[in-house]
Amino acid sequence: MPDTQTAPRSEWNADQYNKTAPFVYSPAFVAPILELLNPHPGERILDLGCGSGEVTIEISKVVEQKASGVVVGVDYSQSMIDKARLNGLKHTFVSDIQDLNVPEDLPEAQERFDAVFSNAALHWCKRDPEGVLRGVRRVLRPGGRFVAEMGGFMNCMGIRAAIHRVLWANGYDPVTCDPWYFPSMEDYVELLASAGFTPTHMSLTPRITPLASGLYDWLDLFVRHSFLKNMSDTEAHEIMKEVVEQCRIDCRDGSGKCAMIYVRLRFSAIMN
Repeated sequence: MPDTQTAPRSEWNADQYNKTAPFVYSPAFVAPILELLNPHPGERILDLGCGSGEVTIEISKVVEQKASGVVVGVDYSQSMIDKARLNGLKHTFVSDIQDLNVPEDLPEAQERFDAVFSNAALHWCKRDPEGVLRGVRRVLRPGGRFVAEMGGFMNCMGIRAAIHRVLWANGYDPVTCDPWYFPSMEDYVELLASAGFTPTHMSLTPRITPLASGLYDWLDLFVRHSFLKNMSDTEAHEIMKEVVEQCRIDCRDGSGKCAMIYVRLRFSAIMN
C-alpha cells in the first residue's frame, strides 16, 4: 500500500543520467532534430530542458561563430544545470519550462530569440503543455521558429502499460502517478495552432533504443523519481523488479541484450 511517510524524490541526478541514458544526446539520435533546427551563425537560440548540455553545446559551436550568436540553456534540475556549466555551457538558468521565468540577471536571455529548441523534455510537461507554448511565445521573436523532439503517441509502449498494471496491483492510481505526456501528431498540431503557431513539420518516428545497462537502470532513472517518487526505496525497488519481469519477453533478446521502442514526435513551427 502507499507509503505516505516517505518524502517525495523528484530531483534528477546528472551523473546517473549520463551513465544510464547517454543515448538521449548521442549524435546518431539527435542528428534529425538538429537538421530540422538548422542553426546559423549569429542566431539567438534558447534550449528548453537542456539537461547536462551536450546538445546545447553542439548548437553553440555553430551559432557562436559570429559575435551576435548566443545559446542559452534552461532546465528544471539544478543538478543538470550544474553539470551543463561544468561541460562548458556558458549561459544557463533554472526554471520550470511550463511556467518559464527568465532571470533578470542573465542579460544574454533578455532579448527575444530567433529559435526555441527542445530535445527529450516536453513529454515531462503533462501538468501544463499549453504553458510551455505560452513561455515560448514570450521569448520568441515574431516569425521565429520552435523546433523540438519529444516522446509521442505510443512511446514506451508495453513498458508504460506494465508500470500501470504493477502500480494498480499495489494500491496506487497509475493515471495520477503517470507524469508522461505523449501526444499524437494531430493533438500537437491542434495545440500549436491554438497557441498561435503554424506547424511546418510534424512526424512520428519509432526508434529502437538499446538499454546498455538494462531495463531496471532505465526505470531507476526515469520512473523512480517520477511515477514512484512518493515511495520508500524498498517498495519502489519491488515495483521496478516486477515491471522488469513483466517486460522481459519483449525487451530482451536471446543473448540477454535489452532494448525498448521509443516513438519520437518531431516538429517545427513558426510563431504567427
